[in-house]
Amino acid sequence: MKALIVSVDLGDPDYQAHADEFVMLAEGAGAQVVGTVVARRARPDAAYFIGKGKLEEAQLLAEDGQAEVVLFDQALSPAQQRNLERSINLRVVDRVALILDIFALRAKSHEGKLQVELAQLQHLSTRLTRLWTHLERQQGGIGMRGPGESQLEMDRRMIGAKVKLLKERLERAQRQRATQRRARARGNTLSVSLVGYTNAGKSTLFNALTRADVYAADQLFATLDTTTRKLWIEGAGQVVVSDTVGFIRDLPPTLIAAFRATLEETVHADLLLHVVDASSHQREEQILEVRKVLEDIGAGAIPTILVYNKIDEAGYEPRVERDEHGTIARVFVSALRRAGLDGLRGAIVEAGQTTRHNAFNIENFQPE
Repeated sequence: MKALIVSVDLGDPDYQAHADEFVMLAEGAGAQVVGTVVARRARPDAAYFIGKGKLEEAQLLAEDGQAEVVLFDQALSPAQQRNLERSINLRVVDRVALILDIFALRAKSHEGKLQVELAQLQHLSTRLTRLWTHLERQQGGIGMRGPGESQLEMDRRMIGAKVKLLKERLERAQRQRATQRRARARGNTLSVSLVGYTNAGKSTLFNALTRADVYAADQLFATLDTTTRKLWIEGAGQVVVSDTVGFIRDLPPTLIAAFRATLEETVHADLLLHVVDASSHQREEQILEVRKVLEDIGAGAIPTILVYNKIDEAGYEPRVERDEHGTIARVFVSALRRAGLDGLRGAIVEAGQTTRHNAFNIENFQPE
C-alpha cells in the first residue's frame, strides 16, 4: 500500500531517531513510502496538528505519489484525525494506530490476538464518528487490520460489551500464567525474562540460549507473544527463560494496559536480561525508554543485567564487566555468532545463586 508520511519535529533532540523509527514501523506494516512531509512546530495545531501550509503540501504530495493512506508520526486526537482526513481525502493513520496494526499483523497466539483486539477496540471507541462517516471507503490495509470492517460497524454499546468479554478472557489467561508461575516457584526454578528495545536481538539471543526456533527478524516488533522455554545451566539447574515483546519510545498506554498479561512474565521474573543493541547510536536513549516502561509495569526493582548484543557489528569483544562492588553489570555477546554465551550463562548462575538468598542486587551501570 502506497503511503505518505507526515513527520513532525516538535523540538525533540531525538527527533531524527524518532523519525527513522517511524519509517521502520511503516515498512513493517507493509507500506511503500512514496513521500515524506516534514513539519517543524513549537506546538501542535489544535485542528490539524500541522499548519495549513504543510497540509497543502501533504495534499499535493499524496496526489503526485498516488498515496492510498497518510501515516502520521504523532498521536492524533479524534478531531485532528477527522479534520485531516476531510482535507486530504485519504485515510489518516497515526502512530498509535500504526503500532496497533503491526501488533495485529504479528500476533500469533490466542492470548496475543485477544490483547491486540482489546487495544484496537479501545482505540477505535474514541473514533466512532470518524469511522461511521468513512465506512463507504474502508477497504482494509494499513491501520484497518485486526478486528476488520464488520467490527467497525459496532456502536459504543456493542464495543463496550466486546471489551468486557475480552478483559474476562485475558483475566483467565492471567490466572493460568499465575498458576504456572507458582508451580515453578515451588520447584525452586529460576525465572529469567529477556527485555529490551524492539529489534535489539532478544529473540535471536533466546534461540541461541535455548536452542528454540522463535521467529527472529531485523524488524520492529518481530516478537509479540511471550515464549517460554526451560534449559539446564550447570550451577543454576533448571532455568525458565521467557522472550517478551520489545519496547519502543512513546508506546501507546492502551498497549501497556492491554499487554499487561504478556508482560506479567516480566513483572514476576527473578532476573531480567536487558538486551541492548550495542551497535545502535541511540542505545542510551533506548536503555532509558526500556527502564521507563519497566517502572510503568511494576518491574523496575527486579535484578537486572545489561546484555550488550550485536557486538560483532559494534566492534566489541565478548566479555563480562563488573561494577566497583564486584557485581556483574554488563555482559557483551553476539547472539547471531553465539559469542560470549558462556559468560552470559555464568552471569545467570551467579545472579541465580544470590537471588535464591534474597540478596541479589544489580547496580544500574551506565556505558561509557
